[in-house]
Amino acid sequence: MSNKLTPRETDYSKWYNEIVVQADLAENSAIRGCMIIKPYGYAIWEKMQAELDKMFKATGHENAYFPLFVPKSLFEAEEKNAEGFAKECAVVTHYRLKNDEDKPGKLKVDPKAKLEEELVVRPTSEAVIWNTYKSWIQSYRDLPILINQWANVVRWEMRTRLFLRTSEFLWQEGHTAHATKQEAIEETKLMNQVYADFVENFMAIPVIQGTKTSSERFAGAEETYCIEALMQDGKALQAGTSHFLGQNFAKAFDVKFTSDKGSLDYVWATSWGVSTRLIGALIMTHSDNKGLVLPPNLAPYQVVIVPIYKGAEQQKQIAQVALKIKLLLEEKNIRVKFDNRDKFKPGFKFNEYELKGVPIRIAIGPNDLKKGSVEIARRDNLSKTVISQEEVVNYIDLHLKEIQLALFDKAKSFREQKITTVDNFEDFKKILDKKGGFISAHWDGTELTEQAIKKETKATIRCIPLDFKEESGKCVYSGKDSNRRVLFARAY
Repeated sequence: MSNKLTPRETDYSKWYNEIVVQADLAENSAIRGCMIIKPYGYAIWEKMQAELDKMFKATGHENAYFPLFVPKSLFEAEEKNAEGFAKECAVVTHYRLKNDEDKPGKLKVDPKAKLEEELVVRPTSEAVIWNTYKSWIQSYRDLPILINQWANVVRWEMRTRLFLRTSEFLWQEGHTAHATKQEAIEETKLMNQVYADFVENFMAIPVIQGTKTSSERFAGAEETYCIEALMQDGKALQAGTSHFLGQNFAKAFDVKFTSDKGSLDYVWATSWGVSTRLIGALIMTHSDNKGLVLPPNLAPYQVVIVPIYKGAEQQKQIAQVALKIKLLLEEKNIRVKFDNRDKFKPGFKFNEYELKGVPIRIAIGPNDLKKGSVEIARRDNLSKTVISQEEVVNYIDLHLKEIQLALFDKAKSFREQKITTVDNFEDFKKILDKKGGFISAHWDGTELTEQAIKKETKATIRCIPLDFKEESGKCVYSGKDSNRRVLFARAY
């Protein structure tokens, strides 16, 4: 196997797609816009799921599951949400097929099997969940409800790309109900922080936390918090969102509770989610022209051992050493694969695991048996070193931690170099075209200006950073007064 990828700097989009396919993460399916997540790609998603699930449960949340289908009348109940997703909805109108008498061997929709009410295939689950919460909530004693579900959703996309934007994708969606506005706002901020911690500490991707402008908010939300990351081509990617829904859904579905003071009040709500889009972020943040680069915390296996031998006797001797090292590493909870396949040469295996981004590779050959040594190769910086077999466990334990930090530091350094402060629109356009990245600029706060900038440059306001400082200035586009800078970028 030779890692022949289109160079990243030549065609970023092609490079990305080739990594997804050649690293065995996913492929296009027979259904337009839908993908098949292959075992290696799904193993990465499972690592993400496991860690996020642990973090959700540590903050008091429980998992549940709700139906895939949403009756159209329920979907329409919250108008802004319905309008926001209407153009992306797949709709079920019939429940049966029958033989086509004019075309033997073919089937057609049975016109007698039309549903009394059309069903929307969920693009998101607020409607069906809040209709359910109506029967769950009567009193303040029933609150808060802190529910998460792991599910698939369908948003009928016209232009798709593996992991980043597909018609069906996997995600988690949290839906919580609270007695007070303040409690719901605190929940919204908490979950955005959980996402930031996960993406930074486990995916080694630095993010900026902020809020969306009114035009970029989730449909039906009063406030949307987000984490924004920067990819190696200078484009931004929204990595996660957390929404304060106010009482919009409670009013739409008439979800009220009796407070501890005896009054009847509407419930306060939040929702939050991340998806398999995070795998796309992982690829685009760390990978290089040799393939995928995985942070150790999320790698399906953190170490691969490749034997180099001639003949069955050498193979047996090396396997004994390799299996001993594997056992010692696993005792340290390090995920290890011993690749003892005899149908592939070592060079093929080296290229395969380089392409798949395995953080550390151990090679053991006949000379290593004599010297009591092994060769260690790091995927992140492609360095190699020879150490004694007695040092292997401590060396790898230390270097896995070092790789995780190095990947984060490298990505953060790149992002910092790509944040540019701009004070006029000519510079804004030049930076956007020549340098890319985030542009920190004053904005007058109007949707008119926001849309004008988007139309002219394809750049959007990615977020209003949470740590922004009040600073008087003039809007980069309109010249009107502004009291803060926001972050613009072109984005996925």
